[in-house]
Amino acid sequence: MISLQGIFPPLPTAFDSRQALSTDKMQENIRYLSRYDLTGFLVLGSNGELVNLTYQEKCRVYQKCREAIPGDKLMLAGTGHQSTYETIQACQDAARAGADAVLVLNPSYYKGLMDRKALTQHYWAVADASPVPLIIYNMPANSGLDMDADTICELSTHENVIGLKDSGGNMVKMGTIIDRVQGDFQVLAGSAGFLLPGLSLGARGGILALANIAPGLCLDIYRYFMDGHLEAARKEQLNAIPLNTSVTRQWGVPALKEAMDHLGLYGGPPRRPLLPVDSEVQSTLHRLISELDIHL
Repeated sequence: MISLQGIFPPLPTAFDSRQALSTDKMQENIRYLSRYDLTGFLVLGSNGELVNLTYQEKCRVYQKCREAIPGDKLMLAGTGHQSTYETIQACQDAARAGADAVLVLNPSYYKGLMDRKALTQHYWAVADASPVPLIIYNMPANSGLDMDADTICELSTHENVIGLKDSGGNMVKMGTIIDRVQGDFQVLAGSAGFLLPGLSLGARGGILALANIAPGLCLDIYRYFMDGHLEAARKEQLNAIPLNTSVTRQWGVPALKEAMDHLGLYGGPPRRPLLPVDSEVQSTLHRLISELDIHL
């Protein structure tokens, strides 16, 4: 069992002006962010544009990111694909590259057929075959499928399923899951917008897009809560919401990359069909960053 306690940035994947993969830029970002007390990094999550990479590129990202991530920090690898077969292959390749655990988004293309039986059999097969522990990934905004508490609780009983990243933001469901699961199953908040509510319900930490550009702020919310300074945690949580919303639900990956560029990290262009943000969004992002006095 590995501990998921703490904060993880879900790293954006770097591309150059010709749309080619730039793992050297990802390595630079990892080395810079590793100066913060982060528990680890997620590579090829939703912010990593997993669906926009070829399979060979995905394997290269796993390998090159692991080379840059310090040995005392975890590497979580996004491996969710539409077929059980390819998901298993990705888990095995990520493990071979040095991933400590895999994050598996549910299949969703045939969402009308993805009932509890289909999802349970999928995750069961992947967990059986994965050489490293599996974390369930619930991201209804992207998958169009919101896994229910009963399904997640059933999956949590598999010995190789160690946790859940829940990006849905339904605190009632999150609390229900945390209350019902047995043993050491670990829940992580999937957005800084509800990090403090999640921690209050028993989440162990978060995988947070905002941690790429404001790791100190995310860590402050976490530490204040852990140290019992709830009013300070509440204030920082409220401060985080506008910028977090802008780089997640509102303008997404392109906005996150623009914010990284503005702060001196490498964001670069998103891979098409995603488009860079326009000048008006840039100005808004720069203003929000300035108001929070964020410096990396």
